[in-house]
Amino acid sequence: MATRKSEAKPNASREELLHFYGEMLLIRRFEEKAGQLYGMGLIGGFCHLYIGQEAVVVGLEAAAGPGDKRVTSYRDHGHMLACGMDPAGVMAELTGRKGGISKGKGGSMHMFSRERHFYGGHGIVGAQVPIGAGLAFADRYLGNDRVTFAYFGDGAANQGQVYETYNMAVIWSLPVIFVIENNQYAMGTSVRRATRSKTLFGRGEAFGIPGEQVDGMDVLAVKAAGQKAVAHARAGRGPYILEVMTYRYRGHSMSDPAKYRTREEVQKVRDERDPIEHVREMLLAGGLATDDELKAVDRDIKAVVNEAADFSRESPEPDVAELWTDIYA
Repeated sequence: MATRKSEAKPNASREELLHFYGEMLLIRRFEEKAGQLYGMGLIGGFCHLYIGQEAVVVGLEAAAGPGDKRVTSYRDHGHMLACGMDPAGVMAELTGRKGGISKGKGGSMHMFSRERHFYGGHGIVGAQVPIGAGLAFADRYLGNDRVTFAYFGDGAANQGQVYETYNMAVIWSLPVIFVIENNQYAMGTSVRRATRSKTLFGRGEAFGIPGEQVDGMDVLAVKAAGQKAVAHARAGRGPYILEVMTYRYRGHSMSDPAKYRTREEVQKVRDERDPIEHVREMLLAGGLATDDELKAVDRDIKAVVNEAADFSRESPEPDVAELWTDIYA
């Protein structure tokens, strides 16, 4: 596989690069297994895979601190794993089992973990953005220095509620980082056909919100941009927008054949821009790890994912009485 060559010695230690490699590979292998389980009929409803976008959430989690919050859309499995949620519990939630993170009631799109400060995948396009601002408002009201990461895609960036949220966030100086995961396609529509804007983060200028565009296939670049955004928000200077340029290898969901782009386009990104192979190349070229060491990491991660898949099949289905728990009335 042809990969990007490291121009210089990476500005990261062996331990950090191995951590990034393992975290991204866990998401990749988990999503590959989830795709298999979906094909076997073990996962119902919708299932949106994060394959190709792993560097975004792994890089930003490296910039987050204890107590920081995150909220995202329906493409959420990677975010759950990156913030430390148990792979077995996440996989069991996908299969709707009792051992799932949300007791099998949330499924692929609607998991939640207060312990990990993960406030959901959300199925309504863009709906999580004002929720993210609300979480940040709570922290500002409480007077702590926590920040919230509100993730959404290039398609959701055209939703009106996003701009209402921008306006409120800047007026109230909310500590929220708006993360636009620009994976080039909103369902089946290329971002080039959906807007004349040269950038999506630039739309924040009208509200007085600073931001920048980041290479979302480079985990170190994402981390560096994340640290800048976190410092801005944590200092009480209000919201910040990160437009993270990434790419999804699979269709919008498991039911999407992705005929709106060529196989050659996808393969070119895999060959030249893959975020996991990029870190692998840095480790090998820098003499920081051997091929055997990295193969061992992959074997260990595959074992974790296989155990999670076994648990997701063996865990019992929720009791009917669970229909009446965790509701307001």
